[in-house]
Amino acid sequence: MSIADTKNILIRIREAAREAGVIMRSAHQDQNEIAPDKIKAGHANFVTIYDKKVQEFLTGRLSEILPESHFVGEENGRDAFDESFRHGFTFVVDPIDGTSNFMNNYGPSVTSIGLFRDGKPYIGVVYNPWQDVMFSAAAGIGAFENGKAIHSSEEPLSMSLVSFGTAPYYPELRKQVWAIGSFYLDRCVDLRRSGSAAWDLCMAASGRTGLFVEPLLQLWDYAAGAVILTEAGGRITDLEGKKLEFCGPSSIAGASAGVSREEYLPPKYE
Repeated sequence: MSIADTKNILIRIREAAREAGVIMRSAHQDQNEIAPDKIKAGHANFVTIYDKKVQEFLTGRLSEILPESHFVGEENGRDAFDESFRHGFTFVVDPIDGTSNFMNNYGPSVTSIGLFRDGKPYIGVVYNPWQDVMFSAAAGIGAFENGKAIHSSEEPLSMSLVSFGTAPYYPELRKQVWAIGSFYLDRCVDLRRSGSAAWDLCMAASGRTGLFVEPLLQLWDYAAGAVILTEAGGRITDLEGKKLEFCGPSSIAGASAGVSREEYLPPKYE
């Protein structure tokens, strides 16, 4: 596929994300209504009627862009690749990342769209409709914020903010979460918690933070942000420093160019 073809697909995915943002912004008094058939397992693991609306819209719109593509979305119960996704195109979508923020009108909630090609990350788009901020990237083309090229920070961990996720759906990880937070708090400027992993990866990509970590995330949480961060010069691994397989849930460490591997890997916690 040519660079021109890749750019055209990227443009159309950005347009779809912006349209999805219109749906999100249309939410008024019913934005915190829980879809009765979509209360998921786990502490505070909600899905609103707008998660469902946005995913249904994106399933249709993205299928128009690449009719032959597969589709993995948070609200359709498919959370990992099967062998068929190793071939051709696969969209990996989180319709509203930061649902608790969305429900409470607090902090970022974004639409996250990752596109894989032959099982490898290819395109990533993350759109925050509340601030009209669009992050996007494509393999070999670079990363952008509202059309302007972005690059991750060159500062070391000691001069950086660190964002981290608390894995709220997994109570068995609570002790590990706070141990990791304490580890970084002693080594960075300060900690931040946004409630959206996709947004946090974009913060590292754009140089606002030096690192994002979370003990366990689903594929749709990090698929798009991973492309954006790596194209911005950063790196993404699991919390043991291992290369991501992009085939399902994983711990995540997304680091800027200036934060070394030795700096960002925490000790192992039981």
